Amino acid sequence: MKRILKLVLLAALVHSASSFAESPPVAKPKPKAKPDYQYLSKGIEVAAATAEEPKVKAFGPDTILAAKQYLDDGAHHWVREKSCVACHSTGVYMVERPVLTPLLGKPSDEVHASFVEGVRATVGKPGLRNGVKVFGDSIASVWRSSGLAAWDKHVTGTLSKDTDKSLRQMLLCLADEGLIKTIDQVEIPYITTDFELTVQAARAIATAPGWLATVKDDDTLERIKRMQNYLRQHVPISDYELALKLQLAVLMPDLVPQTQREAAIAMLWKQQLPDGGWSTRRMSDIMKWHEKMDPKVIAMIRDEPDASSPASDPYMTAWAIVLLRESGTPTSDARIQKGVSWLKQNQRVSGRWWMKSLFRDTYHYSTYISTAQALRALALCGELPPLTP
Repeated sequence: MKRILKLVLLAALVHSASSFAESPPVAKPKPKAKPDYQYLSKGIEVAAATAEEPKVKAFGPDTILAAKQYLDDGAHHWVREKSCVACHSTGVYMVERPVLTPLLGKPSDEVHASFVEGVRATVGKPGLRNGVKVFGDSIASVWRSSGLAAWDKHVTGTLSKDTDKSLRQMLLCLADEGLIKTIDQVEIPYITTDFELTVQAARAIATAPGWLATVKDDDTLERIKRMQNYLRQHVPISDYELALKLQLAVLMPDLVPQTQREAAIAMLWKQQLPDGGWSTRRMSDIMKWHEKMDPKVIAMIRDEPDASSPASDPYMTAWAIVLLRESGTPTSDARIQKGVSWLKQNQRVSGRWWMKSLFRDTYHYSTYISTAQALRALALCGELPPLTP
């Protein structure tokens, strides 16, 4: 009987091995097709952002106009094809583009109107999301408020009722600790820590012309004070957050001591690379970009060819220049000029500044953010002559 059982088992094993050998290999899932366009809408066709796009032969008026058009196209696409305020497109446009009004002309009324519509459509009492009060979407509320505040300051010069309403809605998103909670998913830059989002909220409050002086009700004043206390007491967990402290110092000087400003400036100079640029990936340990890091994002960053020594990128190069210039570093500083040269040499022929997304390897919205920041940095250094729109 034992011999018969052994023969049966042996036959079964042979049949199993034979079947396995004859089975076709399991097909691996096909990678998602790369998009042909970064932005596509009626009258708008912006090709996909890629590292292979050629760089400009020379930076100048034509390439500046191309960058302006790229920002307009991206924002118009988002307004027409999407239903949200996005920090990587319309949010960036409304926060950064109005500052350039004297040089590039008035920003888009269509984009501004969509922000106003968003304020008027947000009604009712705040709800709860993960135990935190939110009024609509907290991120959208912050960027909408900051964009409207920038429009009022740099385009009309007058505080609007819609901006006032938006700022008050935004403060309803404030958690008990004084911060505004971001989402669980990290998108580097802009959607990283709660501290970054709360600094953007402070930017909205500080930018809105005369708004703070108009606030009289106790509830709103208490919320502002609570937010300021959080921002003042927060200890940066990375060089990136230390840089945010320097941005905060420009917005609300009383919240950042001089020693911390000096430490941030020294850190930025230390982070500058020999080619004149700065690298976003060098500004934080991978695991400190967000409370919960997506394994795919971790793998993406660690698998970059230059992971052991990240190269300069346009976003951090531009933002470092903005922070240093707004903190009093003169344009004539040789280190600033080296950074300016890096930006001028790395613009692409479409007008944008290419930067790979550190979140998804698809639409590369970091390219849009980088382009807006690059124009801001170059403007602060006198590199954008006034152009006829």
